[in-house]
Amino acid sequence: MASNPLLAPVLFDRALLRLRQDRARRLGPATFLLDRVAEDLKERLHAVLRDFTDVADIGTPGEAVRRSLSGRFKSVAHIELPENEALPLEPGSLELAVSALAFQFVNDLPGVLAQLRRALKPDGLLLAAMIGGDTLNELRQSFAAAEAECEGGVSPRVAPSVDLRDLGSLLQRAGFALPVTDVDRVVVRYDSAFALMADLRRMGATNVLVERRRTPTRRATLARMAEVYGERFADADGRIRATFDVIWLSGWAPHESQQRPLKPGSAQASLADAVKRKG
Repeated sequence: MASNPLLAPVLFDRALLRLRQDRARRLGPATFLLDRVAEDLKERLHAVLRDFTDVADIGTPGEAVRRSLSGRFKSVAHIELPENEALPLEPGSLELAVSALAFQFVNDLPGVLAQLRRALKPDGLLLAAMIGGDTLNELRQSFAAAEAECEGGVSPRVAPSVDLRDLGSLLQRAGFALPVTDVDRVVVRYDSAFALMADLRRMGATNVLVERRRTPTRRATLARMAEVYGERFADADGRIRATFDVIWLSGWAPHESQQRPLKPGSAQASLADAVKRKG
């Protein structure tokens, strides 16, 4: 069953996202965050003591992940995330699915996770990283303050971020066993808010919200935003901070060999008795 965007709120203009990512490649992409994630993904897989044959990279922009994994796997197929989010994957066709910095722009994340669960063979692994948490909270606050002051209202600027706990629940809902989530907080410093925004353009990560403002931002609003950013989020040397929370998620397609929690009431010893004996 394919993902059905009609049943999920359509937050992102995925056709525009593709255009923005194409523009980023032409400008010369800023890849420092993707490179970090690709290297971290390689290290995380190094700790998994098993071999995978059918491997696919789901929606990752660029080739950083496939380059990073080229030494371990004979081939890593690249699967695009289409605009309708229906993945071209047969049930039970993959042993390993990876993805880096793509899922934050998915409209129906529960649907995409469910598709990946069906595409994995028993004991297959999903390992992915996406932007979430408090990412770009400084920019969000600065724009909100500037727009409220200069224009009397606030427009959607920064995409809503998924929460770490919610992702764990989504993995379980999609049918994954042994779900794990954690966060890697990356704080990057810039000379100004405008330097940060230039990097976001070169990441292909500027505003693609469907409800985004369609008219150009006033020059006075931009100037005030930069002032607020400097006032609230600058270090002693005048450089500003920008937060990127990379949320990692992993889960396995169920298999009889995997560990299972004990059934309630199946314990052979009482915790209270153990505490008494220790006392």
